[in-house]
Amino acid sequence: MTAARHALDESFGRQQVASDERRSRIRRVFDTIAPRYDLMNDLMSFGIHRLWKRTLVRRCHDIHGIVVDLAGGTGDVARLLDGCGRRITVCDPSREMMLNGRRPTDKRIRWLAGEAESLPFADNSIDLLTIAFGIRNVTQLSTALAEIQRVLAPGGRFICLEFSRPHAWLAPFYDFFSWQVIPRLGAAVAQAPIAYQYLVESIRRFPDQREYAALIKAAGFTDVRWENLSFGIACLHVGTKPIDRSPA
Repeated sequence: MTAARHALDESFGRQQVASDERRSRIRRVFDTIAPRYDLMNDLMSFGIHRLWKRTLVRRCHDIHGIVVDLAGGTGDVARLLDGCGRRITVCDPSREMMLNGRRPTDKRIRWLAGEAESLPFADNSIDLLTIAFGIRNVTQLSTALAEIQRVLAPGGRFICLEFSRPHAWLAPFYDFFSWQVIPRLGAAVAQAPIAYQYLVESIRRFPDQREYAALIKAAGFTDVRWENLSFGIACLHVGTKPIDRSPA
């Protein structure tokens, strides 16, 4: 069955583009900003993104086994997840991101190129799949969620950290910083103003908390819930692949 399409699937920020063009443009964005990606995250969020990612890791403290950090880029989330007997794979479509992030100390972490719409993993093979600030950049959102559901083992957990809609009182300040400061930071630090203009625009295109939770449910997940972080600037979404209890 063909997954339903979302308006995000044919956009690049505010521009309407075909899916293939969206894929290639986003790939170029991340290949371009890879050397300064982590630094820009620190500057844009005043380091708070690290606290958000630690919250993600705390929400999966009880899960071990095989773990995939999808769109794991430079590996910062994978390093936080490392330990407790977990076998961790960073899977990202941008080889430049992984090359820039990989460290000699990452001996237990596997690095694998792959796209969310066609994950290079067997059915029912993953115990935990995380993604931090990456689901907004997939080419086909519903297809990616279906793929995540496919590769997770029954009872496996999906945890997604993504930008979302801040509380109303914060919105004017958030909008000013997003539109006026972030693209200028991107130009000064990463020499990539277009990439960071895309970042701001893509956040506005992405579904809000309730709509995204509904898409996760539609992909077949149960126990779907979300948790706002920093007054909704970011949001943590969780879903579980159901266990088939039908008789053999």
